[in-house]
Amino acid sequence: MCGIVGYIGTQTATDILIAGLERLEYRGYDSAGIATILEDKLYCVRAKGKLYNLREKLQTEINPSQIGIGHTRWATHGKPEEYNAHPHLDMSGKLAVVQNGIIENYRELKENLLAKGIIFTSDTDTEVIPHLIADYLSSGKLSLMEAVQKTIIDLSGAFAIAVISSDFPDELVVARQQAPLILGFGQGEFFCASDLTALVPHTHAVLSLENGEMARLTPLGVEVYNFAGVRQKKYPRTLDWNPIMVEKQGFRHFMLKEIYEQPGVVRTCLEAYLNDNWHAENNPDFSPINLGISKDLLTDLQQVQILACGTSWHAGLVGKYLIEQLAGIPTKVDYSSEFRYAPAPITANTLTIGVTQSGETADTLAALELERQRRSSLDNQYKARLLGITNRPESTISQLVEHIINTHAGIEIGVAATKTFVAQLMGFYFLALELAYQRKSLSLVELENITKELRQLPTQIETILETQERYIEDLSHQFSETQDFIFIGRGINFPIALEGALKLKEISYIHAEGYAAGEMKHGPIALLDAKVPVVAIAIAGSVYEKVISNAQEAKARDAKLLGVVTVKKNDSNSVFDKLLPIPEVNELLSPILTVVPLQILAYHIAARRGLDVDQPRNLAKSVTVE
Repeated sequence: MCGIVGYIGTQTATDILIAGLERLEYRGYDSAGIATILEDKLYCVRAKGKLYNLREKLQTEINPSQIGIGHTRWATHGKPEEYNAHPHLDMSGKLAVVQNGIIENYRELKENLLAKGIIFTSDTDTEVIPHLIADYLSSGKLSLMEAVQKTIIDLSGAFAIAVISSDFPDELVVARQQAPLILGFGQGEFFCASDLTALVPHTHAVLSLENGEMARLTPLGVEVYNFAGVRQKKYPRTLDWNPIMVEKQGFRHFMLKEIYEQPGVVRTCLEAYLNDNWHAENNPDFSPINLGISKDLLTDLQQVQILACGTSWHAGLVGKYLIEQLAGIPTKVDYSSEFRYAPAPITANTLTIGVTQSGETADTLAALELERQRRSSLDNQYKARLLGITNRPESTISQLVEHIINTHAGIEIGVAATKTFVAQLMGFYFLALELAYQRKSLSLVELENITKELRQLPTQIETILETQERYIEDLSHQFSETQDFIFIGRGINFPIALEGALKLKEISYIHAEGYAAGEMKHGPIALLDAKVPVVAIAIAGSVYEKVISNAQEAKARDAKLLGVVTVKKNDSNSVFDKLLPIPEVNELLSPILTVVPLQILAYHIAARRGLDVDQPRNLAKSVTVE
């Protein structure tokens, strides 16, 4: 979950490295550092804490070097101190390495190196890498590329690395194994980075390394090899992103900007996956949904299992509700990290869906790979059917699954997911409707009515933003000193209660829990008093009266009640202390709307508390380690 950036070319490397790290800081911000080569000498500067500490150190440095590597760290092995910051050097101080990931066998490697007299200066797993490379180079017979190749064969785990050496001042060597690494191609200059966001300002020509690949970057070009040393034929692709997409554009934080981008994201999803001008009576022979998924993947399904983590797991819970209620297929949702070590018994004709914003979530990828492997030798009806829902179709998940539902959310910088969560929900709506069409579990008229209502969602989100944000900002002042929050919901909005609680705890550090409203009396109600606000999602529909009843139970314990309600439910005024109204909406589609005021509430409470909303403590955007 760290960020890597590298550069070789004609510009000042330090400027490019720092700018790249700024765009990667969402991946980790415990410490940062860069290493450059100037006049055949390696220079390394590191700093504890956020990137501005490193920037301050560099203000006194004059270094026109045109090659370098940089790193922003999310601590795994070793405390977030300067001596654990990357880059890490060999004993000679001539070779530097940055790494994202975990070296699982580092203890064994370290013991062997210690026996050779190597002195370690950090607590990290990464430091074994420069010492190993230097050990291979000590024979004097290997190139830097060859030494790195031999080193990575010794490593076990998930990693991406970038290496420079003052003995090889005109080359940058990188390697990838189960952690993202992307190359960028400019005019006489070349880049590497953990994410496209660091490359967008410099180039639109990019190449994603695959697992088991390494590359040598020189002023003359890029050579890609597999770990066996065989040259690979690779071709860059062209990005359709632009630098403006990774700017705040006048918003105080990226998170608020991304909340406001949600109407556009939903519109993009609708344009991508709804067939235009589809009408039930005129088009009975093809689906209103255009996911492009092979029918073989979806035919005769007996079960769906969804694998995800965090916010994506909440999206999966909504997906379970939709697939079961619309398509009639039994569905279960597992934490990817738990599924890896206790997978469910194999059943026939099962669709496995991996949900990951980044497409690089380590536990989800490992769970999908486990499912693929354990079904690989079975009969046809038990074979693996794998589907991914992601915002990054070019990511690692695309190598594991048969088809991707691209959520089209665009770049999301804020660590707390907002627009990507809504986009994942849209992916599940389209999948559930496609399954319902194929299985004829809904009539064509019912399908048409739902698709018409889906098209209203972007305007309805805009209405919430226009009418509620300022009000919620004022309301948030009442909760800046609150220590505990409870969120409750039922049916399809129970997962939204979980997501609302997660958003608040992620960025405000307030203890918050989400519960199924009917479960309050079975224990959690003991937590309630006048100091514990309760947010209830009470949307007109099948469970409205039940949620109101549960809310009244909380009110009887003196809890301050906030209600996410539809605007025409006037009886809500007598129950709730404060209302967070949303437009009238079909209960089935309501999660797309009910989550928005909860995102805004979490944002403004955190901002009011003076916290770093975009980079909350201890968190990183892409969880690429177990």
